[in-house]
Amino acid sequence: MKTHYLEYIQNSIVTAWNMPGLTNYKKNSYTYGEISQHVARHHILFEKLGLKKGDKVALCGPNSAEWGISFLAVTAYEAVAVPLLNDFLPDSVMTLTDHSEACIFFVSRDIWEKMDMAKMPRLKLVICLEGYELLYSNDPAVSQAHASIEALFKEKYPNGFGPEQVSYPTDNFDDLALINYTSGTTSAPKGVMLTYRNISSNIQFGQNEMPNGPGDTLVSMLPMAHMYGMAFEYLYQLAGGTQIFFLGKVPSPKVLLDALATVKPYMLITVPLVIEKIFKSSVFPTIRKPMVKSIMKVPGLASVIYKQIRKKLLHAFGGRIRTIVIGGAAINQEVEDLMKAVKLPYTVGYGMTECGPLLSYEDTRKFVKGSCGKPVHRMSLRIDSDDPRTIVGEIQARGDNVMLGYYKNPEATAAAFTKDQWLRTGDLGLMDKDNNFFIKGRSKNLIIGASGQNIYPEEIEDKLNNQPYVVESIVVERDKKLVALVFPDYDRVSQESLDSMHLAHLMEENRMRLNMLLPVFSRIAKIELQPEAFEKTPKRSIKRFLYK
Repeated sequence: MKTHYLEYIQNSIVTAWNMPGLTNYKKNSYTYGEISQHVARHHILFEKLGLKKGDKVALCGPNSAEWGISFLAVTAYEAVAVPLLNDFLPDSVMTLTDHSEACIFFVSRDIWEKMDMAKMPRLKLVICLEGYELLYSNDPAVSQAHASIEALFKEKYPNGFGPEQVSYPTDNFDDLALINYTSGTTSAPKGVMLTYRNISSNIQFGQNEMPNGPGDTLVSMLPMAHMYGMAFEYLYQLAGGTQIFFLGKVPSPKVLLDALATVKPYMLITVPLVIEKIFKSSVFPTIRKPMVKSIMKVPGLASVIYKQIRKKLLHAFGGRIRTIVIGGAAINQEVEDLMKAVKLPYTVGYGMTECGPLLSYEDTRKFVKGSCGKPVHRMSLRIDSDDPRTIVGEIQARGDNVMLGYYKNPEATAAAFTKDQWLRTGDLGLMDKDNNFFIKGRSKNLIIGASGQNIYPEEIEDKLNNQPYVVESIVVERDKKLVALVFPDYDRVSQESLDSMHLAHLMEENRMRLNMLLPVFSRIAKIELQPEAFEKTPKRSIKRFLYK
């Protein structure tokens, strides 16, 4: 039986009416009752504007409780939400707002100051996310309605607004709910069209496999304008009645750890880059000390040290963590090996915007190291190869999570599906006898060696990122040779007073060590140092297309 995500949220509002729901970390907070009352106020304004089912409403700003309330108001009204990443360039925000045909725009003040109304002629109403101030209206009656919203609210609900007034539509599974413009590693944004069914299937999986409820708390750090953060740091949490603390932006490890210690979340949802930074800054320096390495060679003592590491990490994460969910990109092998050794309750999921986002997942107790789990409920995955267990092929998907297509882009939509209507993920992988999936890399990143060998840059990068002074890297092909672009640890270089010549020498040593770990056909010919960190997608994956 399918359950609509708005039904989950409606039940949460009723049962957790007086409990905190959405909180701007160290700032203001809204109870579930207050959330629903603000949604009702938005609906009054939508009605005055004449907003119809299927009309588009854009949102752009950092994560906040107000962003979450506005999004819920849009989808509960059956308008189509168009969440835009707040780190898109201003020209992109304006172009996508106009491309989506949005007539209402919820936007943060600093982003609005960079906008040009002439480039968004369809807009009828613009509301500031900080306090819901009116920024623009082309209708005096709507402006008046905004100014008198409290009076209109009391007029519509003369006996007050309580749980019995909350009623959201749930008979619209196959209607368009949102258009999410991707910010991928290989291309320009495309508008992914997701239905209420797509979203509901994801949220239902979360509630079935990772149930939460009133009293649980979560730190939200991933952008809600991206489906990973939207579905699993917002809608799934709201569906269970948890309290969500918004940090506003992807935090540094220190800021994150401080927030986790304060909030004490039941779950940590994150991307590999954040976990890897925590391990590289807080764990590896300890276990790589000569004395510790010697102790760990003594039978029985390694498990004692691992137990202490686990205890300290879980305490640092707030002490109430039941599950650590990592997604968005492959996790570094050395980091994952240590997570498994210390028995952290972690799992690695797999998804994409086009599936809203989940494709595969496995419970922490059954999770197989190196995999990304099994296909989630109501979804099927296959490997497009003659032998999916030994021959790498494209991972393809079908089921309730799969998008309608790309907005106003029939060519891209047609290219995204096979002749028998399986979605092409663009990811290459294998599957084992138990239906666990293992990602090898992106098909667009695959490099063919001189003798026809398949070279997966991600596998080389995983080993290179473990070398001294390397923060992150990507491997590209230039003049039929493999070149590694490396962003080094400039903070450590500065602390140790290393000059550029010494750093170059250290990188050459890294290259030689790396090549000893690689087959001849995938060895690196050269390392080029990058002056700044690589540009990232919301999932904190490198935008590879910028560095070819």
